Amino acid sequence: MIFGLEFPPIENIVEWPSLGGDDSFFGFNKIALINVIALVGTAVLFMVGGRARSLVPRGAQNFVELSVDFIRGQVVAPTIGPHGGDKYLPLLTTLFFFIFIGNIFEVIPFFNMPSNARMANPAIMALYVWVFFIAVGFKHQGVGSYFKANLFPPGVPKALYVLVTPIEFISTFLVRPFSLAVRLFANMLAGHILLVTFSVLCITLWTLKPLLLALPFSFFMLVALTAFEVMVSFLQAYIFTILAAVYIGGAMHPDH
Repeated sequence: MIFGLEFPPIENIVEWPSLGGDDSFFGFNKIALINVIALVGTAVLFMVGGRARSLVPRGAQNFVELSVDFIRGQVVAPTIGPHGGDKYLPLLTTLFFFIFIGNIFEVIPFFNMPSNARMANPAIMALYVWVFFIAVGFKHQGVGSYFKANLFPPGVPKALYVLVTPIEFISTFLVRPFSLAVRLFANMLAGHILLVTFSVLCITLWTLKPLLLALPFSFFMLVALTAFEVMVSFLQAYIFTILAAVYIGGAMHPDH
C-alpha cells in the first residue's frame, strides 16, 4: 500500500486466472482465449477473402490480396526467392497474422494483454519453425548433405573444424529457435509492462489530488506508448515471419 492506495500484485501483469475457475494446468484463461480468437480470426479472414472472385477486389478480398502480396514481396521474395518460395507463402502468411492478432490484443480494451507476452506461445512457434526448416533441409539436400553443409562449412581449414563445428551446431540448431522465441516474448512483455506502468500511474495521479498536475504528462505518454505498441505488434510479427523465411531459404539454398 502506497499513499493509502493498494496496488495489485506484480504477478497479475502476466498471470491470469482460469475463466471457468479451474486453475489447473488445463485451465482456460485469457491467453488461451486470445489464441483461439487469433486462430479463428486468421482462418475466417482468409476464408471470407478467398471466397470472393471479383475482378476488382473490395473489402475483405482486397485486404487479403494486399496482405498476401506484402508477404510475397517483402518476406518470401528476398529470403527464399521466386522459384519455389510460393509453396511456403501460406505458412508464412498464417504465422504473420496469428502473431500480429495475438500481439494487438495488448491495446484492445478489456483484454490489454498480448498473448505472446507469455513464453509458451513464442516457444511453440519457434520450435515449429525449427522442425520445419530442418525438414526442408532434409528434403532439398538430404540428411547427410544438410548436416555436412551446416556443420562443416566449405573453405575452412580442417584443423579448425574442432572449433567451427560446435559453434555452427549451437548457432544453427540451438540458438535459432531460442532467439526467435525470446525476441518476440521479451519485446511484447516489455511493452505490456510499460503500458501497465503508465496506466497505473495515471490512475494514481487522478486519485491523489495534489499530484493531479502531472496527470496530463503521464496520460500523453500512455497514448504515445499505445500507438508505439501498435507499431511494435506489427514489427515483431514481421520480424518473426521474415526470420522464419530466412531459415527456410537457407535450408533450401545452402550456398546462400
